[in-house]
Amino acid sequence: MSGASRKGRQSGRAGRRGAPPPAGVAPTGPLPPGPLPSGPLGRVAPRSILGVEVVTRFEPGDLHDICDAAESAIDAGGGFGWLRAPERDTLESYWKGVLVVPERILIVARIDGTICGAAQLVRPPPNNEAQAFAVQLEHAFIAPWARGHGLARLLMEKAEVLARNEGFDVITLDVRATQKRAIRLYETHGYVRWGRNPFYARVEGKPVAGLYYWKDLSAAEDPSGGGPG
Repeated sequence: MSGASRKGRQSGRAGRRGAPPPAGVAPTGPLPPGPLPSGPLGRVAPRSILGVEVVTRFEPGDLHDICDAAESAIDAGGGFGWLRAPERDTLESYWKGVLVVPERILIVARIDGTICGAAQLVRPPPNNEAQAFAVQLEHAFIAPWARGHGLARLLMEKAEVLARNEGFDVITLDVRATQKRAIRLYETHGYVRWGRNPFYARVEGKPVAGLYYWKDLSAAEDPSGGGPG
């Protein structure tokens, strides 16, 4: 990525710092006293407001922010299938496309109104009646500068609540075996590993294994009623 492009991303982020959360973003409550650790751009301020929400249209600045967050996650090995962040217009087209696919639900995480992560729930297509009871969680990520504040957990719990509300009994997901933080989070919250594919991905010419999980939502505790913090 060129120096000019990176500089533009940083200036855009700085312009969004401290913005009030948009309507529908619920804060997670008061944070402990004292400053929070900040990322490389100094983005996370003391007592920042954290939240997650479903997005059906991008408000001004949202598309820029979600592309920034995705680029950071991809650069850190965070998935999407991309090994390197694509050109910005490609990313913008991707996120615009997510919003128009009926089977996809986009959930975003925010810090002080700025999108810093996302996840997608993917419903089965109408012709797949045999698997209409299950929904897939895909492309979950938090930008490296926003990690450590529980937003990945909030994204996952929001996805589970939405899946239950839509009548799904099971949620499934898959993840690279190298993504230790995500694996620990899923297993801590009751996801059951059922399979391993040694040729799930190829990174720098070498195969990377993938792990497959499921969770029975009909038997699991509703995250909105409380759970591990």
